[in-house]
Amino acid sequence: MARTVENNAAPLAPPQVIATQSPEVVAVAAGPRLKDYALLLKPRVMSLVVFTGLAGVYLAPGSIDFMTAFYAVLWIAVGAGASGSINMWYDRDIDLHMSRTKNRPIPAGRMQPVHALWVGLALSIGSVVAMAGTVNALAAALLAVTIAYYVFIYTVWLKRRTPQNIVIGGASGAFPPMIGWTAVTGDISLDSVLLFAIIFMWTPPHFWALALYRSGDYEKAGVPMLPVVSGARETKKQILIYSILLVPLTLAPVFTGMAGAIYGTAAILLGIGLMRHSIRVWRMDDRNDDPASKARPMFFFTIFYLFLIFVALMIDKAAQPWL
Repeated sequence: MARTVENNAAPLAPPQVIATQSPEVVAVAAGPRLKDYALLLKPRVMSLVVFTGLAGVYLAPGSIDFMTAFYAVLWIAVGAGASGSINMWYDRDIDLHMSRTKNRPIPAGRMQPVHALWVGLALSIGSVVAMAGTVNALAAALLAVTIAYYVFIYTVWLKRRTPQNIVIGGASGAFPPMIGWTAVTGDISLDSVLLFAIIFMWTPPHFWALALYRSGDYEKAGVPMLPVVSGARETKKQILIYSILLVPLTLAPVFTGMAGAIYGTAAILLGIGLMRHSIRVWRMDDRNDDPASKARPMFFFTIFYLFLIFVALMIDKAAQPWL
């Protein structure tokens, strides 16, 4: 049965100063550690962003010199970190109530919120300007769109208002390979759009698997994730639907000529693994099964799935001269 949170419920109020909202956090520590500044940048998320951006550089036709490629990937990473920092500043009120996020530097009381905001703003502006100066203007424009989309469309507008936050907001995480591609070619092609589309379609089943076994956290924080608004059964159905759509989409690079048989074989095998996890989640007994028993393994599998999809694309390209 669906929970009682409504789709059109009023969004949570913008975050206030932590000290006024929670008696548990009275003062900020004497000074944040260097590690806390690194945590602001969401390094785990950044690692996948950096890798897909690098893949976009490698897969693009043509070539650029090593330093230009290095700068392209570096500014993608900095821009991703900037988005994460502003997200932590804005979401500090709900982060305080979720076990997954309550130990982040701001809700844990190790950093003043304004520090995260200034770090995010400085890195956002710096990464876009640097991308324009060292790579090209189109790559810089796409990076600016990526940052703005994550901050304003996902974090500010969608996350607290609709269970479709992940579907629409997920576009921000799909831009890095397109930015990497554009760094090499200076334009946007069908193949770069396909790389974007694969990540875009991958995002909902990935995050809804997480939301299934963390639904209590999201409900407590007032975030209208799909399991909270529509219940576990609808979430499991949507995971299955998006997985079914994703698998054939991953084969599209074979038909456009971007990839060949090596990648096609890998995509089919990985797709079988994804569907196996999706079906296990779909068959999960909501009354008797612990959501973590099926949804958690799927969440972690999807991380390796996307990583291996891009690895297979790169291996396929590297092997083409010998085939």
